[in-house]
Amino acid sequence: MRVIRDIAFIDPADRGAAAAIGNFDGVHIGHRAVIDLTRKAADAAHAPLGIMTFEPHPRDFFGRADAPFRLMNAEAKANRLAKLGVERLYEVPFNAALAALTPRAFAQEIIVNQLGLAHVVVGADFCFGKDRKGTVEDLTAYGAEMGFGVTIAPLVTVDTASVSSTAIRAALSDGKPRDAAAMLGHWHRIEGAVIKGDQRGRDLGYPTANMSITGLHPPKFGVYAVKVDVLGGPHKGAYNGAASIGVRPMFGENIPNCETYIFDFKGDLYGTHLSVALVDFLRPELKFDSLDALITQMDADCDQARAILSHVR
Repeated sequence: MRVIRDIAFIDPADRGAAAAIGNFDGVHIGHRAVIDLTRKAADAAHAPLGIMTFEPHPRDFFGRADAPFRLMNAEAKANRLAKLGVERLYEVPFNAALAALTPRAFAQEIIVNQLGLAHVVVGADFCFGKDRKGTVEDLTAYGAEMGFGVTIAPLVTVDTASVSSTAIRAALSDGKPRDAAAMLGHWHRIEGAVIKGDQRGRDLGYPTANMSITGLHPPKFGVYAVKVDVLGGPHKGAYNGAASIGVRPMFGENIPNCETYIFDFKGDLYGTHLSVALVDFLRPELKFDSLDALITQMDADCDQARAILSHVR
């Protein structure tokens, strides 16, 4: 998959795709439905399968988020889209100039002049242009006028409820990763580089791989059974483990992070990128009376996680 970030100087080979447009936060099953429709349009047009998304997320740009809300960072999103066979990922820079474009100008300048898209696919609730005034009806009219095809994808539901990034965030906040996974179509994952921590886990007999969750919607703080993919390096592969997400109340006030203990693993992972999939919530964060009590609980957490993961592919 080619990732295109500079759309002003685009390689001619990267123009002319059939592309789905949206933020695709989480790449949930509603997004998958949009991508499947885009794949059909790409095949019909003999064009590459593309996705047009925006970085930073418009909510971040406008400062509308009162708390971290993203389900995945740009790296995780790109990894997920690549697995779905996307050939061109247009990470359109969201800035003041883009935000000021009228719906017509967005269609003409971005879709036609810069990307030369053959076909676009959007969800039924898609809005675009300055102040989000453009509707799917407007987009269809512009496509007919400017020479690109338009497909409107219906909203997807699970058990009569609409699938949305908002609903997925709510499930994660409630400590229900399996409910989130049912809407995502895959396990919710935290991805990023392993960073230096305080190395307390090593002293406790549970060395952990520490990852930042800054900028991401935080799942319910606590301990999870997890599946772990080491994405590169000499230890690349799939593992099982237990992860603690939160502020580590045993050790004072701390910035929230994700600390993952990988079962039966020995090796140095600093700087390596991991993908940690949340499978089941085991318990909330707790402050124990002693380190011995904490270690006893960690032993029980790992036993419970091993039992759960033995039944998960």
